[in-house]
Amino acid sequence: MLIAFNKPFNVLCQFTDRSEPARRTLAEFGLPADVYAAGRLDYDSEGLLLLTDDGALAHRLTDPRHKQPKTYWVQVEGIVVEEQLSLLRDGVRLNDGVTLPAKARALETAPDLWPRDPPVRFRKTVPDAWIELTISEGRNRQVRRMTAAVGLPTLRLVRVAVGEHRLDGLLPGEWRTL
Repeated sequence: MLIAFNKPFNVLCQFTDRSEPARRTLAEFGLPADVYAAGRLDYDSEGLLLLTDDGALAHRLTDPRHKQPKTYWVQVEGIVVEEQLSLLRDGVRLNDGVTLPAKARALETAPDLWPRDPPVRFRKTVPDAWIELTISEGRNRQVRRMTAAVGLPTLRLVRVAVGEHRLDGLLPGEWRTL
């Protein structure tokens, strides 16, 4: 079984949380028994999370050797210039090494997304923009670190695709069997 789930902002990619105070988890969304997340999506990120009950499938989806592309829409602080996109496409030097080249493009308009709760802070004096970024690695907080390294701090991060699987209209907290 493979499930596409739109993980809301500030929800853990696990079914339990031992921290105090407890955070929201996958347990509250009525997902089938015996599935688990195939990969991670940070607590403060949103969007497509794949879940499965098939260990071999989970391995194919998450093992770095398979280099499954993951596509994100990223709201960044600042005005995006071609030089920054070029740096992302070439690979960015992070504290744990240089990233693999990414696909990066500026989005001309903000994508049609659901409102985030709580909303991203708005500052009249600081412009923001959206980029689409596709990576084939899965380092810890990689997209946020990449955009920061090129001078574009991330404000909002939404994963819209993993490999051939897309969010395709799921609202936060909704899921469907693929």
